Amino acid sequence: MDFGIVSVTGVAFLTFSVLAIAAVGYTLGRITIKGVNLGTAGVFIVALLFGAFLFPVLDDQLMVGDEAVSFTKEALKIIENLGLIFFVTSVGFIAGPKFFRNMKKNFKSYVLLGIVIIASASLVCALCVLIGGKLTSVDHETFKSTMVGLFAGALTSTPAFSASKEAVAEMGAHYEDAVSAGYAIAYLFGVIGVVLFVQIIPKITKADMAEELKKISVEASESSKKSDDKKLVLLDELGFTPFSLAAILGVMLGSIKLKGFSLTTTGGCILVALVFGHFGRIGKISIMPEQSVLRTLRELGLMMFLIGAGVSGGAKFVQYFEPVYFLYGALLTLVPMVIGYVFAKFVLKMPLLNNLGSITGGMTSTPALGTLISVAGSEDVASAYAATYPVALISVVIASKLIIMFC
Repeated sequence: MDFGIVSVTGVAFLTFSVLAIAAVGYTLGRITIKGVNLGTAGVFIVALLFGAFLFPVLDDQLMVGDEAVSFTKEALKIIENLGLIFFVTSVGFIAGPKFFRNMKKNFKSYVLLGIVIIASASLVCALCVLIGGKLTSVDHETFKSTMVGLFAGALTSTPAFSASKEAVAEMGAHYEDAVSAGYAIAYLFGVIGVVLFVQIIPKITKADMAEELKKISVEASESSKKSDDKKLVLLDELGFTPFSLAAILGVMLGSIKLKGFSLTTTGGCILVALVFGHFGRIGKISIMPEQSVLRTLRELGLMMFLIGAGVSGGAKFVQYFEPVYFLYGALLTLVPMVIGYVFAKFVLKMPLLNNLGSITGGMTSTPALGTLISVAGSEDVASAYAATYPVALISVVIASKLIIMFC
């Protein structure tokens, strides 16, 4: 291909591939066995398989100066990041009106549960490094780097992944690759495991969703809301302007680093959107998008995020996969989820949907939140996710660095 120019065929094939993955993935996600299905996570599986077997066909190189850059990888990053922004900003707006009341009522529980989930996952990871490393042929530092990648992947935590790569960067590119490999391997179970968990638990407990929803509902005067909307000035009919403004401010906030730590795009966007959603207006100007727009952007964003992450992860999955790593990744996903659920139910006495919503936040699992919203039939569960997520975000970044330093 010509230097600095991406072929039209390459762009067209990438576009076709993204749409095809979405179509096949949603079809797979609709398959239901005993009331349980993959939902949007079906898109992730198809994207992962596509990346594993067809990425070389899809890849297209772009010359930037004297350096060859993968156009496909960069395009997938844009798709993934844009999808993430759409999803978390929508979640923030939807949760905003009830978030702070819910947070005030259950603050200690959310903080405790987030810490318990990450602490249990960290303990599993540390034990695997100290004990499991003796069962492998690779050197300790390589194994530890891979395990920290598995830790980040099992919790689907991009911030922990980035922090881990930064922590091993001085050791050499080989160790960064080991972190990336571990992340890609565990990410599959990290997504699917939590998605299935939030569907299976209500069935095992034979939960009455109507009754469970009443336990987390916050009373609000809908009639007064409707009469006040009539008086507000709309920036645009559907609310794309306030949505875009919240997303821009969120990205800017997430990019601020303080002693190496940042909220990241996820934390920044969800925080700003929560504030916008909570107040809903500036004077007589509405800053709240239409609910139908938010639901559409939430689902579109989740789909784009899973396609971008899935294809990129799949490209590395086959290259580095070893069965034992999949086992470790499964343990890192299952153990903190089960401990978190039991702790929230019997110690914190949380209602089921608050419990599961907090677990999706504690596991920093964006796809599982989308599934839980579908299972519950209400966006109210997003408040528990949004409350627990920041605690888990900070904890998982700190934990990944401590494991590298001391194990």
